[in-house]
Amino acid sequence: MSIIAAAAAAESARASDTGTGDRIRLDSIAIRDFRNLERVDLELPPEGAVVVGDNGHGKSNLLEAIYYLQIMRSIRDARDQDLTRFDTTGFHISAHAHTPEEHDISVGFDRNAKRKKVLHDGSEIRRLSDALGALPSVIFSPRDLELVSGAPTERRRYLDLVLALTDRKYLHALQNYRANLARRNAALRNATRRGSADNEQQVAVWEPALAEHGSVLIEARARWVRDSAVEFSNLVQRMGETAKAQIRYVSPFADSEARYDVLLAAFEEKRALDLRRGITHVGPHRDDLELTLDGRDLRLFGSAGQQRSAAIALRLLEAATLRDHAGAEPLLLLDDPFAELDIRRAGKILVMLEERGLGQTILVVPREADIPPGLMGLDRLQIVNGTIKTWRAKGTSKATAIHSI
Repeated sequence: MSIIAAAAAAESARASDTGTGDRIRLDSIAIRDFRNLERVDLELPPEGAVVVGDNGHGKSNLLEAIYYLQIMRSIRDARDQDLTRFDTTGFHISAHAHTPEEHDISVGFDRNAKRKKVLHDGSEIRRLSDALGALPSVIFSPRDLELVSGAPTERRRYLDLVLALTDRKYLHALQNYRANLARRNAALRNATRRGSADNEQQVAVWEPALAEHGSVLIEARARWVRDSAVEFSNLVQRMGETAKAQIRYVSPFADSEARYDVLLAAFEEKRALDLRRGITHVGPHRDDLELTLDGRDLRLFGSAGQQRSAAIALRLLEAATLRDHAGAEPLLLLDDPFAELDIRRAGKILVMLEERGLGQTILVVPREADIPPGLMGLDRLQIVNGTIKTWRAKGTSKATAIHSI
C-alpha cells in the first residue's frame, strides 16, 4: 500500500465515531526511573496529546521511553545503564496498547544484573529480537537531519531498522552478518604475521557466512529503495522542492544476479588489504543510501531546508512500511520536528501530515505557541522536571492535575 492509500485509510478512521481499528493506539503507559522520569502514569486519548515543557524537563525522554517499546533499546544509542535514573537499580516501562489487537507490553532493566526482561501479555520473551516492533511507531525529530547530512552509518542504520522491524528474514540475516563480521574483524586484528597462510585461513573461514547473509541484506535494501523511489520524489516535491529528488542504494553488488559468488570473491580479493589494516573493507556494512536533487548530492550541496525535507520524506516512507507490515497506522511521535524549518516549508509538511493522518499522535514542544495549527485540537499535557502535571482536554481552557509525584 502506498503512503497516500494508507493515509486515506487512517483519515477515514479518524472521521468515524469509533474508528481506531486501523491505527496503533497507546492507551496507557507507566514509566519508572527512566532517565529523569521517576514515576509517570499516563492515559492517552485515541487521537493523542501534546506535551508542553521547557527544554531539559523530559519531553524527549518521554518519547524515547515510548519508542523503546518498538526497538527495545535507546533511539539515541545510550546504554541501558545510562538510561536508568541516578541512584536507582533499573528502569521499567509498561504499556497497554492496540497493535491493532489489544496487548500488554513491558520491559524492565536491572542495572546490577545487567539484564533486560520483556513481557508480552504476561509471558516472558526469551529473545529480544522476538520483541522488536511490539509497539509500531515512527519518531520525527530535529536529529533526523543526520539521516541526510551525516555519515553513511546513519543511512545504513535507517535502512536496517526499517527492514528489520518489518522483515524477519532480514532481521535474521542482519544478526548473523554482524556476528560473523565481528569474528572476521577479530581474526584480522589477531593476525600476527602478514601474508601467513594460517592467518588467511582464520580470516577466510568467516567469509561464506558473510556472503550468504550479506546477499540477503543487499537484495532487501535494493528492493525497498527501488520500490520507494517514486514516492520519495513525490514527497519531496510536495514539500515545495522544484528540483527532482532521487534515492538510490549504492552498493557494488546491488545489481549482481550471482550476488553470493560475487560477494564471496570480493572478500577473497580484499583479504590481503584487510590483513594489513585489520578491518573488513567490503560488504553491505560499507554501502550507502544516496539522496540527490537534480543529481547533486544532498549531503554536500543541499540547503538545511532541503536536507530536512528529504529527512522527513524518509520518515514518511518508514511510516508507510510499518503500516504495510502491521496493517495499521503506526504511532506518530513528534519531537518538535518543525522548529528549524522556514514557515513555507513547515506549512506544506503540516498539510501533508494532516492529509495523511498518520495515526495517534504524541507531539512534544517547548511552548504552546509552537503547536502547529493542525494539531491544536489535541489534548494538552504539561511536563515539569520529569513529572506530568496537568491535563487540558481539547476545546477547554481548564487544566486539571492528573497526578502529583
